[in-house]
Amino acid sequence: MKKITLLLLITFLSLQLAAQENEEKKYPQDIAKKYELKLNAFSLIGLSSLDVSYEKLINSESSYGVALFYNFSNRDNDNLDYPKKFSITPYYRWFFSETRYARGFFVEGFGMLNTYEDSFYNFNSGSNSVENQTAFALGISVGGKFVTKSGFTTEVYLGLGRNLLGNDNSNNSSDYSVVGRGGISLGYRF
Repeated sequence: MKKITLLLLITFLSLQLAAQENEEKKYPQDIAKKYELKLNAFSLIGLSSLDVSYEKLINSESSYGVALFYNFSNRDNDNLDYPKKFSITPYYRWFFSETRYARGFFVEGFGMLNTYEDSFYNFNSGSNSVENQTAFALGISVGGKFVTKSGFTTEVYLGLGRNLLGNDNSNNSSDYSVVGRGGISLGYRF
């Protein structure tokens, strides 16, 4: 009886160790890290804008987060005319990698509350006017996320959305009904 109990105990322990080893083989990286803080280097260098994001990993296939964008450039002084001044963008991501924990190719759905400068020509006075507009957009992005063993992250993504609420096209104004989301972000998973 003691031999059977000892045999069952050894079998049970070996199955537990094998299951743990399979989990480590499936996700060899540290799956205890569930948060990411990132800076969009493309926006910082190319657009003179600050774009930071915070992301929470739900499981191996999904995460959610929020991005905050602020454009420091001035339309009068800069050669690059980028109308978006501020945005806050909550998003949800689906990852399509079976061997990596929340990394690899992803598809993202996002909502964006954005403020932009809208310019229009006034035919009565013969002058250009600039007004600040606020709108809400829904959109989709695709991209890829890469994570080192120590937790540093890089992601490349690109997406489009459409302003649904608050997009005012009166007064012969410019049409900013489509918004873009994209960049090359560097960050850390902790």
